[in-house]
Amino acid sequence: MYLTGVGPRRKELLDKELGIRTYRDLLEYYPYKYVDRSKIYLLSEISHDMPFVQIKGRILSFEEFEMGKRKKRIVAHFSDGHGMCDLVWFNGAQYIYKNYIIGKEYIVFGKPSVYGGRIQFTHPDIDDASQIQLDNMGMQPFYVTTEKMKKAGITSRAIEKMTKTLIAKLAEPLSETIPEFIIRPLRLVSRDEAMRKIHYPKSAEDTQRARLRLKFEELFYVQLNILRYANDNRRKYRGYNLKRIGAQFNWFYSHNLSFELTGAQKRVMHEIRKDMASGRQMNRLLQGDVGSGKTLVALMAMLIAIDNGFQACLMAPTEILAEQHLQTVKEFLQGMNVRIELLTGIVKGKKRRDVLDSLANGTVNILIGTHAIIEDNVRFHNLGLAVVDEQHRFGVAQRAKLWNKNDNPPHVLIMTATPIPRTLAMTIYGDLDVSIIDELPPGRKPIETIHKYDNQTTSLYNGIRQQILLGRQVYIVFPLIKESEKSDLKNLETGYETCVKHSRNSGSARFMGR
Repeated sequence: MYLTGVGPRRKELLDKELGIRTYRDLLEYYPYKYVDRSKIYLLSEISHDMPFVQIKGRILSFEEFEMGKRKKRIVAHFSDGHGMCDLVWFNGAQYIYKNYIIGKEYIVFGKPSVYGGRIQFTHPDIDDASQIQLDNMGMQPFYVTTEKMKKAGITSRAIEKMTKTLIAKLAEPLSETIPEFIIRPLRLVSRDEAMRKIHYPKSAEDTQRARLRLKFEELFYVQLNILRYANDNRRKYRGYNLKRIGAQFNWFYSHNLSFELTGAQKRVMHEIRKDMASGRQMNRLLQGDVGSGKTLVALMAMLIAIDNGFQACLMAPTEILAEQHLQTVKEFLQGMNVRIELLTGIVKGKKRRDVLDSLANGTVNILIGTHAIIEDNVRFHNLGLAVVDEQHRFGVAQRAKLWNKNDNPPHVLIMTATPIPRTLAMTIYGDLDVSIIDELPPGRKPIETIHKYDNQTTSLYNGIRQQILLGRQVYIVFPLIKESEKSDLKNLETGYETCVKHSRNSGSARFMGR
């Protein structure tokens, strides 16, 4: 099927600039906004600060103004019988004189501005009034184009005409891509109706219904691909069968755990144990607020790996966090025969060589570290479980290196404090099952988040002052250190001065800037 108005040059530009190669690509190149074309304004109603409007009237005369070598500004004096305006072009004289006739009635559409005290429209869209039915115009679509395309005459209006021509050529309705048993209960419009109305809606409701259908379809197939990918991975990767709950786990649970696990921790631990004993690789996201006990659950999973003759590692995004994890794990395992080592950028020389050798011969049971863990010279004897804290801080390639530290990929447990709804978690992480610790340990106060605006700083500093009077500390984080011309975000230097000023007024606080 040949599309009128698309020759070799336009075809090449559409491909290079927008990636439009097929009719389907053109149909799926959606408008970025719409303008209501159903109303005609009188020139007496128009002001320069209005958005796109359309008027109806006749060209009374043309006038030319020289603008340097071989350049002209062409002005058409236009009247709707209630007022006068100018239609202005800076190129295309031959086309203008050939297509626009004095005395003929036209509908002009464009953005009004003022020049020399008179309303003007620069490079407006002009249609023969006798060929336009306002009742059928509805919302005009606008498409993103590039400078190269505009210079070649492929404007938003040109793409609109191409799309309109293509849709008119579609004799048969577009085939459906979603089963009827999904479409009917969700009251989605058909794919054919959505595709036609996304380009040529009669009302805002049309665009809303079309967008809903097309967005649903896109996300529906993204979700299907995620599920297919996850199922393929489960079939492809066999996991280590870690069924045994042995001496290390039992000793820790009986002697070192001085408090009762929460119901949520017990539930999540059951899910992890089931995965690790299933014979397939575990890929599980462990989500929970700060202080909910994620690290303890991860540690118990690592003890299961050790009881089954395997090693475990915990990878954190920063050295400080890795050292905090090391201290926490050592305190939990105090008195137990479990060797824990740290591997970060600050571990160097003889100590680093000793850690690497002990890791390779299997005498290190738990390795805690940063990106240093995934370096090529880091070799495990038999890595059975990899725990990753805040996965989003690591790149895909970095995580893949950790998975490849064994012949078989280890079980994977990813911890995050970021609240992620289950459906969004599946979309982001793809092949992960999700466990949520939604219960804080007894006596642990829930974290309260309060949002305040700039005009509430007095209330903010009063709240800070109250916490300090109770003997507590407060820290304030600013997104910038110094004031920047490129950003209006708050900066540390100005913020520090403001804090010091408030502390002097109250005499109740000491501020340190870092």
